[in-house]
Amino acid sequence: MPSPSWLTSFSCSPSPIESSSPAFFFLSPCPQRVLFSSVDLFFLLILLVFSLRKLCSRPCSYANTTSFIARPLLFEKDTLYKVTCFFHFSFFVVILLAISYVVLSILTFTHDTSLQTSWKLIEALFRGSQAITNVVVLLVMMNEKRVKDTKHPLPLRVYWAANLVISFLFAASGIYRLVNIGVANLEFNLKIDDIFSIVNLPVAVYLSLLAVKGSSGIHVVQRPDFDSSSAEPLLSQRILKEENLSPYANASFLSKMLFLWMNPLLQKGYKFPLKLDDVPSLPPQYRTEKMTELFARNWPKPEENCKYPIGITLLRCFWKEFIFTGILAAIKLVVSFVGPVLIQKFVDYTSVKERPASQGLVLVLILLLAKSVESLSSHLFGFHNQKLGMLVRSSLMTSLYEKLMRLTSSARQIHGAGQIVNYMAVDAQQLHDMTMQLHNIWMTPLQVVVAMVLMYFYVGLSAFAALLGAIAMFVYAVLGSRKNNMFQYSIMVNRDLRMKAVTDMLNNMRVIKFQAWEKHFGSKIQNFRDLEYHWIGKFMYAFSNTLGVFSTSPIMIAILTFGAAILQGYHLDSGTVFTVISMIKTLQEPIRSFPQSLLSISQATISLKRLDEYIKSRELDESSVERVENNDSNLAVEIKEGSFSWDDKGEEATLQVSELEIRKGDLAAIVGTVGSGKSSLLSSVLGEMHKISGQVRVSGKTAYVAQTAWIRNATIEENILFGLAMNREKYSEAIRVCCLEKDLEMLEYGDQTEIGERGINLSGGQKQRVQLARAVYQDCDIYLLDDIFSAVDAQTGTFIFKECAMGALKDKTVILVTHQVDFLHNFNLIAVMRDGKIVQSGKYKELMESGLDFKALVAAHESSMELVDRTDASGPSTKPSKEGENKGKMKSQEEDKSESGKGTSKLIEDEERETGRVNFQVYIQYCTEAYGWWGVALVLLMSLVWIVAMMSSDYWLAFETSKDRTFNPTLFMGGYAAIGVVSCVMVIIRSYAVTRWGLETAQSFFNRMLQSILHAPMSFFDTTPSGRILSRMSTDQLFVDIIIPMFMGILVLSYFFLLSIFVVTCQNAWEVVFLIVPLIWLNNWYRKYYLASSRELSRLEFIAKAPVIHQFSETISGVMTIRGFGKQSAFCEENINKVNTNLKMEFCTYGSSEWLAYRLDMFGVVFLCIATVLMIYLPSAIMKPEYVGLSLSYGLSLSALLAMSVSLTCQVENKMISVERIKQFSNIPPEAPWTVPDGLPPHNWPTHGHIKLQDLKVRYRPNTPLVLKGISLSIDGGEKIGIVGRTGSGKSTLVQVLFRLVEPSSGKIVIDGINICTLGLHDLRSRFGIIPQEPVLFEGTVRSNMDPNGLYSDEEIWKSLERCQLKDVVAAKPKKLDSSVVDGGDNWSVGQRQLLCLGRVMLKRSQILFLDEATASVDSQTDVVIQKIIREDFKNCTILSVAHRIPTVMDCDKVLVVDEGYAKEFDTPERLLERPSLFGALVQEYSNRSS
Repeated sequence: MPSPSWLTSFSCSPSPIESSSPAFFFLSPCPQRVLFSSVDLFFLLILLVFSLRKLCSRPCSYANTTSFIARPLLFEKDTLYKVTCFFHFSFFVVILLAISYVVLSILTFTHDTSLQTSWKLIEALFRGSQAITNVVVLLVMMNEKRVKDTKHPLPLRVYWAANLVISFLFAASGIYRLVNIGVANLEFNLKIDDIFSIVNLPVAVYLSLLAVKGSSGIHVVQRPDFDSSSAEPLLSQRILKEENLSPYANASFLSKMLFLWMNPLLQKGYKFPLKLDDVPSLPPQYRTEKMTELFARNWPKPEENCKYPIGITLLRCFWKEFIFTGILAAIKLVVSFVGPVLIQKFVDYTSVKERPASQGLVLVLILLLAKSVESLSSHLFGFHNQKLGMLVRSSLMTSLYEKLMRLTSSARQIHGAGQIVNYMAVDAQQLHDMTMQLHNIWMTPLQVVVAMVLMYFYVGLSAFAALLGAIAMFVYAVLGSRKNNMFQYSIMVNRDLRMKAVTDMLNNMRVIKFQAWEKHFGSKIQNFRDLEYHWIGKFMYAFSNTLGVFSTSPIMIAILTFGAAILQGYHLDSGTVFTVISMIKTLQEPIRSFPQSLLSISQATISLKRLDEYIKSRELDESSVERVENNDSNLAVEIKEGSFSWDDKGEEATLQVSELEIRKGDLAAIVGTVGSGKSSLLSSVLGEMHKISGQVRVSGKTAYVAQTAWIRNATIEENILFGLAMNREKYSEAIRVCCLEKDLEMLEYGDQTEIGERGINLSGGQKQRVQLARAVYQDCDIYLLDDIFSAVDAQTGTFIFKECAMGALKDKTVILVTHQVDFLHNFNLIAVMRDGKIVQSGKYKELMESGLDFKALVAAHESSMELVDRTDASGPSTKPSKEGENKGKMKSQEEDKSESGKGTSKLIEDEERETGRVNFQVYIQYCTEAYGWWGVALVLLMSLVWIVAMMSSDYWLAFETSKDRTFNPTLFMGGYAAIGVVSCVMVIIRSYAVTRWGLETAQSFFNRMLQSILHAPMSFFDTTPSGRILSRMSTDQLFVDIIIPMFMGILVLSYFFLLSIFVVTCQNAWEVVFLIVPLIWLNNWYRKYYLASSRELSRLEFIAKAPVIHQFSETISGVMTIRGFGKQSAFCEENINKVNTNLKMEFCTYGSSEWLAYRLDMFGVVFLCIATVLMIYLPSAIMKPEYVGLSLSYGLSLSALLAMSVSLTCQVENKMISVERIKQFSNIPPEAPWTVPDGLPPHNWPTHGHIKLQDLKVRYRPNTPLVLKGISLSIDGGEKIGIVGRTGSGKSTLVQVLFRLVEPSSGKIVIDGINICTLGLHDLRSRFGIIPQEPVLFEGTVRSNMDPNGLYSDEEIWKSLERCQLKDVVAAKPKKLDSSVVDGGDNWSVGQRQLLCLGRVMLKRSQILFLDEATASVDSQTDVVIQKIIREDFKNCTILSVAHRIPTVMDCDKVLVVDEGYAKEFDTPERLLERPSLFGALVQEYSNRSS
């Protein structure tokens, strides 16, 4: 193919034929030099202008200026700087350039030439201007060092960017001339320039990267004192002093380019398994706090009215990083086509018998340089792209958490806890993944265009046939992505529903086990999973179809191209054919990944919409409550004409307060019946409700104690301190006044005992008192206490009221919601509520005299006290001797310690973590889970057939285009098309088979994990944070559903492709066989070296991610408490620390993967170049030209494929950790069987309800103290037993062991003649009725909460609601029984929740009924009615009632007094009161508590 004449012309004027060609002006030698010289002169002129401006500005005063001209000279002595290797290297590069151009300028005049003077002059001017410009750049850089400027000046950065573009033009035309015209045929100066331009290209790339980055390499270590207004320098200084700071922070330019900064960590990981503390912290510029600040700074202003705020903000934050990675992508794209272009040159070179060795060597060196640059740019692109994704996710995670802190209650309920966790865990990850694919959207079309232009030079207009094929593929991809978009949206919706159901189940697992509802909730989750699986299947089949089409696209495009070329009469020789094939193969990966890129972007678009919807959700109005501190007003809380609603948009008031004034130091009570709005009033003071109208004013800091206790997964001490420093005296006083001293003595590790998630290992009373102690320790001005006495016994309640409310808080303002009428005469103000309004307010006597609501409440209480007073008068109530009590206590503690052994204070153990390589059994189980070894064999066989078909097509091309054969177009195209069809059929069948195998495997793993979790004992949920389970159910399951099957399928293919390359290369250059052994050994050694660290980093990354998820879910349930204390900033900082810990694992994972891939890539490049040298220097009789083309077309992809294969192997192993983690939760030691076929109880069991306990001992876990310490008693059928005792004595544990939530350590429980330990758990639990201590409602409707299994009619449900006093409330709602119950039942008051739980039991009508503080959260009036209903409806049933209200148990047949795990007393109330007893003491205390 002839070269254009202007490529070697020294004329600066085009010929008439060339005048219309723009290529002349950019690629001809003379215009190129004129253009470059003009850019040099313009740059020098700009620098001159800036210098003059600076000189003119020097006489001016700098006192009040911030000009960038003056800035470097200010306070130079007060500032410490560090000049890095980065600066020195750049300086050295510019010196080399300056010296080189000076030498070239001299050569222009010293070398003899017969060329025209004009060309000689232009060449001299060009080289001279380059020499002068680089000398000036040196002076600029020396000045930067002198004035300590951290940034290169803008003109210099623009010049370097322009320099890159022109250098590309010089290098492109130079390569073309050297390859097509030959070194020997070029003029001396032009030849020198061409060689120099190729060598200079990497330098120009490096300088352009400096231009984008902007940093000069001079770093500020310490700012002067005048800059104290900014905290950032101090933060940077602190971070720089960290011992385990990432080496990346101070790495040189070369270290960052070659990933040398990863060496210390990889060396450490190779010697021993990495631990969390071994992984260095993030570099300062990538810290989460930095990203959070950047995100907030770029958030759109309200006046911008932005529809897509998150997308716009991310673009503003990271556009520089995006452009930088784009430049790397462009470099990678340009050099990727050098190899295919060289194939024709190599084939032509080997076709000539007498060939100069130097020409072949130049070709090999060009190949080596091009592949090296491609490899480096590719892996730098990969690392920086992943890093960009990490920064995006970091910004989002903290921003989503901060948004959570500001969400209104209504908005929080709309999104739900599970979905909010998904926003952080899934949607933020989708945007992270999108950054990896975003550049492909513009790169792939550009690659196609470049390939078509190059193909045009070889096959002319036939390239348009290839273009049509490529366009058809793109259209197919776009249409397919729309369908995939819909599938992906459906997957995410159903995954949200599934995760909501899982979260709901985990949060309420105790109640689910009590009611034997595991099957119901399991089937609910399974139904959501089946829907999700249905859409995953549709998506995966559509994707496999797309993948199959795109995998066969190269051969289809080749058939179109060659067919069009033959029709046009082009001669197809081996050089042309394999050049075209190589170009098409170069496009294969981008075209194949293009659908994935579209898919990733469509997923990210959906995620962006979801996140935008969340981020734009209604926030609490900070101005709704006027907060004043240290003012002179006597009022602590003031509400005037206030109307409030829980609905953000609703104008219908839920709460109306015409006037409420509470003075500083007042003890105020809020009373009323269930659902009257008492808790809502506290919420309005906190600003948690939507204020429709009115004024709320709060003077001072608030503390809030919620009705449902919120306890963190931390030690008791950490829960009480709540972020404050330890003040031992204040801490001890808080524990004392909250009556926690005795509880801490009973715990083996005292206040260092770790509390489980949601306070799972504390009783209800203990949780309430821990959060009360937390409030007391905070030392606030106003205390909002929501029914704190409901979960504590009478003695404890009296002590807390006297010592805490009336003692420690006597100088504070206390607003107490309570049902304890007997304390009310001590209050300064009592507000009586009904239907969301304050109907009465005043002091006790005033309200009693006025009658109405308050008098009715007191009357109900007094009627319940009559029985207490009558019984109390019948006998003495002296307390048992203190001596005996102490002896019993000491004895029990000694027994506990002797039995518990060493034990541990840690309830929540560190997450289980494997070490070393992933067990091979995990791979075997994954691969054979669905179809056994036959499935594996089938996939391998189909992969092998496809690869053989692909190789056959290439051998057919080589065979038919060889010089020894007469070219037959019909045979050529017919054979090639037939092989292509076979290949297409095989790849599509294989894609479907792999997809089916992956789907069945994923579903099998999910089912096993779900069943394992459902069958897990309660102790598992007590000691396992829900975050660990949720992370396996979400992220790990996502990997098993989609990512691992994809990776496994591609990995198998890549190894077969690799094998095909070695076969083809070794067949044509057998000497390469000797290189394969060391190459395989090196690859294997590096893989093992890398995997030793990579595996542990992946495991640590998973472990570090769980606390982030856990904190999200924990914060969702306790956000009202956090805001009540004003602790939002502390929790956000904690979130930042957890995210930083997670991200440092990711950062090192990215660095290590690219460290490995780059090295393996370079091994492949060296192998290819050595093989090429051997092939081109073998005699032509041995090495035929067509097989040189074939080998090179395969060999060009060797380096990338080798790196990809090993990298994929490592990624599969890292992702297999998800399978490993799912397996851990698929083999949880189960609780007893749900049903025992040989031990089924009679259908009407229990018939009488006779219960017998024989020496019952219980401990929660091995190596923990006994909780029940040998209880023996007998309960006759139909008896009503009241169980009393102080908080934490073991009352609720006794109920749990009767349900076998906790298995007895020793002893027996016999009910109606059957040992319950011989029964199946569901056979046992389903026969009992229980109202648990914590009233739990599930997301759904009133009907689904009353009757989850759908066993009862509406009439029966209404009757039950009527009996439990809720019929009127439910009937008043528009949807009646289908009225909504939100997550956790937050749209119902706690009292109403308890009544609904009572309604469930009334529907069930069990022979044995357990009431665990069943009426603790209702008023005395409602309690009296409920107790009457229970007596009437369950008069023939055995009832065990755990109660703190003494009147509740006074009419029981017997009373059981539990104290420190012993059954201290068991007799009728009358007999117990006839003698000195613990029960008598409780009754006496309850009777006297009002005095």
